[in-house]
Amino acid sequence: MSQSPLHSQSLSSLCRQLKSGALASLDVTRSMLNRCEEYDVTYQSYARLLTETALAEAQACDEARQQGAQLGLLHGVPIAIKDLLFTAGVETASGTDVMRDFKPNYDATVVTRLRAAGAVIIGKTQLTEGAYGSHHPSITAPVNPWAPDAWSGVSSSGSGVAVAAGLAYAALGSDTGGSIRFPSACNGLVGLKPTYGRVSLHGAFPLANSLDHIGPMTRSVEDAARVLQAIAGYDSQDANSADLPVPSYLSCLQPSNKPIIVGLDESYISAGVPAAVTQVLVDALARAGTKVEVRAVTMPPSYYQLAVDWGKSCAVECLRAHADMYPEQAHRYGPGLTWLLELGRTVSADEYAQLQNLRAQFRTELDAVLTAVDVLLTPTMPIAGPSVAQMEQGGLEPESAPFLSFTAPFDYSGHPTLNVPAGVDSNGLPQSLQLIGARFNESGLLAAGAMFERVLGPMAYPMP
Repeated sequence: MSQSPLHSQSLSSLCRQLKSGALASLDVTRSMLNRCEEYDVTYQSYARLLTETALAEAQACDEARQQGAQLGLLHGVPIAIKDLLFTAGVETASGTDVMRDFKPNYDATVVTRLRAAGAVIIGKTQLTEGAYGSHHPSITAPVNPWAPDAWSGVSSSGSGVAVAAGLAYAALGSDTGGSIRFPSACNGLVGLKPTYGRVSLHGAFPLANSLDHIGPMTRSVEDAARVLQAIAGYDSQDANSADLPVPSYLSCLQPSNKPIIVGLDESYISAGVPAAVTQVLVDALARAGTKVEVRAVTMPPSYYQLAVDWGKSCAVECLRAHADMYPEQAHRYGPGLTWLLELGRTVSADEYAQLQNLRAQFRTELDAVLTAVDVLLTPTMPIAGPSVAQMEQGGLEPESAPFLSFTAPFDYSGHPTLNVPAGVDSNGLPQSLQLIGARFNESGLLAAGAMFERVLGPMAYPMP
């Protein structure tokens, strides 16, 4: 049994102990619920804990092991889910006031698959209003455990805080323009946005359906691979689900003698980006040494327009998602989401169609770039360690790269991306890098992530 405190152990290590009988899920789950009750008063990461059902699920896991049943990939491990994922009979507010009493009558596909893999759903994490850019005025924003004045990221803010603070062993987030990767970067986590269509969106309240992705937020690449293995795969209830085989993601994580070919566009990663952000990538490549082969690539220039105009596509699709509630209940919406919905009313069909055409062009051009390399390497954000105050004031200087430069284009294209922690900066805040892989090649992406994780070393999380 590991000598580390229970709450700080990795999901994968804990799962192995639970399967062996060295630990009981009921004990682990009760301990985690007690931590949440004690510490989430400070961190505000959960919209609601599911205490009663979590304990029942944990007991069922223990009974299954005692009876010699086949145990799942996530057997007995407490995991959190973002509160836009449907849970039958349980409030799913999506960070809003207008949906605070909404109780769906079925579970999201990913929730069903987590439970089938033996996970214990411990609670539903807080998020920004409607998964857009700011929290509803009635909600206290989750607090970054690294520093209370540091930005916790959007929109999967609660998921990022819960995992970093040791209040869950993993969490599901959603990503439409960067909403898995921003909070993963800010909280020092591995954050995986899978290929569009790899993970079902059935039962996930949308921000923008054609841009939404669901994926894991964890403290290690192995943990992310394990969660992805459980939730990935075709779902006939999702019209955009890809009917493709799901490989063994855990089998791709072992070290290889063959160097990983890393594509780098020097202009893309440095134009309008502080030198300290770019230096994280330079240092990571130096640490990797002969484990990587760096090749110069050129990003399709259309990425810039997609990053700038992402809000227009998002607004049109968000307005559709809220059609039953907005504008009839406009008084219940906060200023951030109201702004987006009003923008959606001004975007013409031609503007939306032009962005869709640009999107298709970018996807094709990026596919071509990725034929020459295993992964692309970029920052996650064009800013280092932002504070809450800085983000509330706009975040970036006028000459900076667009804030969504390194995230939104890959939501448009659907390519899988991985945020990997890269130590801390001089202020003690997390640093990170981002890897982008070919569509449906999460295996290669995770392999590259595992390599960088090994050479960069583990994060020491600020868990109370």
